[in-house]
Amino acid sequence: MNYHPEEEEEEEMPQQVADLAQASVPQSIRGIRACKRCGILKTVDQFINEGCENCPFLDMADNPERCNRCTTAFFEGQAAIMDPRESWAAKWIRSDNYVPGCYAISVTGQFDRDIEEMLENRGVRWRCRPISNK
Repeated sequence: MNYHPEEEEEEEMPQQVADLAQASVPQSIRGIRACKRCGILKTVDQFINEGCENCPFLDMADNPERCNRCTTAFFEGQAAIMDPRESWAAKWIRSDNYVPGCYAISVTGQFDRDIEEMLENRGVRWRCRPISNK
């Protein structure tokens, strides 16, 4: 039996496994913030370095000021969503069309008016809710 590794065909990775490999998870438990639009959870540094995979039009990558305006530290709960299209939890928190990752159950905060107008003009909905005055 002759073994030639160069002749071995590479197995094609199933799309679901490839998607999981790209899952966005917080790199630390300190400094976690939620995207005000989609609720994905990342550290501030991750938002600055990578932006938001679900909301590239928010232009957070390499823009710390924009990251602060488009993310919030005020969120409740967390859900690790590994297969958004099939997960009942993803449907429940309305993240079933997003990338695999960790998501906030609910997000509290408000976009600045200029960002809200930009999202409205694009026909894009967002998840954050205004802070209630109790």
